[in-house]
Amino acid sequence: MAVTIKSEREIELMRKSGRILARVHMELGKAIKPGISTWDINVLGEELIRSYGCIPNFLNYNGYPASICVSVNDEVVHGIPSKKRILKEGDIVSLDAGLICEGYHSDAARTYPVGEISGEAAKLIAVTKRSFFAGIRYAKAGCYLHDISNAIAAYCGKYRYGVVRDLVGHGIGTSLHEDPPIPNFRQWRRGIKLCPGMTLAIEPMVNIGSHKVVWLEDDWTVATRDGSLSAHYENTVLITEGEPEILTLLPEQKKN
Repeated sequence: MAVTIKSEREIELMRKSGRILARVHMELGKAIKPGISTWDINVLGEELIRSYGCIPNFLNYNGYPASICVSVNDEVVHGIPSKKRILKEGDIVSLDAGLICEGYHSDAARTYPVGEISGEAAKLIAVTKRSFFAGIRYAKAGCYLHDISNAIAAYCGKYRYGVVRDLVGHGIGTSLHEDPPIPNFRQWRRGIKLCPGMTLAIEPMVNIGSHKVVWLEDDWTVATRDGSLSAHYENTVLITEGEPEILTLLPEQKKN
């Protein structure tokens, strides 16, 4: 496994990439409302990314046909935007987005409510986000990669939620997907030892029901097998000598 350690120059470029993506997500979040199509979300996302002089890294990645992955309700990830898919009151929608800034990738995902949502759906979104922060308590030099995995799994387990096993987080840098793979479910080995300069995309994908998923006919969209709701929360994270640095959150967002 070849895990890259970023230089100070590379880290600064990763920070820049992450800050821009955080701003893109902030604007996309404001646009989520009943009546908007998933295609409109995609168009806005691409326009925002390009307005910063960056490139949407999902567009045409292994043939993916859009810039923003838009996944609704029981869709876990990689939903393909469509002019015909209109968000309605009570939906939840996961947006997975990334960009390339001066050759360096960033990657982040959020699940948003569409208008007023059920308490059950709101709880899922909150637990998924909190599981990420439970995991990154161990995203520091001297800890092991699977300390992150096990902390996420343990947190979600308290709510008896299913943590997706078919998809995992990943390293990130000059490529969107680098080593190491980062599971969000229980691991029985420690994994690699974390070192300063590693950059990781940590992304719990959590279902109210079973962890099991299916790929839909478009060969991209992943949905829960049992039809239960799913949420996704992801950030690009820098390993340091001390606390982890979340590159895809703005300073004001880190206080929340």
